[in-house]
Amino acid sequence: MSLIPSELRYAESHEWVRPEADGAMSIGLTDHAQKALGDVVFVELPVIGKTFEAGEPVGTVESVKAASEFYAPVGGEVIAVNDEVAEDPELINQEPYDTWLVRLKPSNTSDYEKLLDATAYQAVIAE
Repeated sequence: MSLIPSELRYAESHEWVRPEADGAMSIGLTDHAQKALGDVVFVELPVIGKTFEAGEPVGTVESVKAASEFYAPVGGEVIAVNDEVAEDPELINQEPYDTWLVRLKPSNTSDYEKLLDATAYQAVIAE
């Protein structure tokens, strides 16, 4: 069974979102996603300043099994990328909820409200 912290929101595409004190949104991959991917060996992150709509591909995560895009659960502008995870991709496997990939300045806070809570996300991955 996957770990699903209740303080986060989730996209059906298996990203988590955490609001930060400065209004930014941190985005990472869920425990379920990292288990499905297997050992992560490479992460391609977007450039700072790029903007995305909710649901658009933001970057790529490659594992020994496959390459998979990850998506913006909320629309906004990239204000930070986690260079540490780019250099050490297996952090996603080790600490999926402590390893954020990008931080966005949201363009529409209602995107966040549409995301799944932990209970709803658990139902999605149980299917």
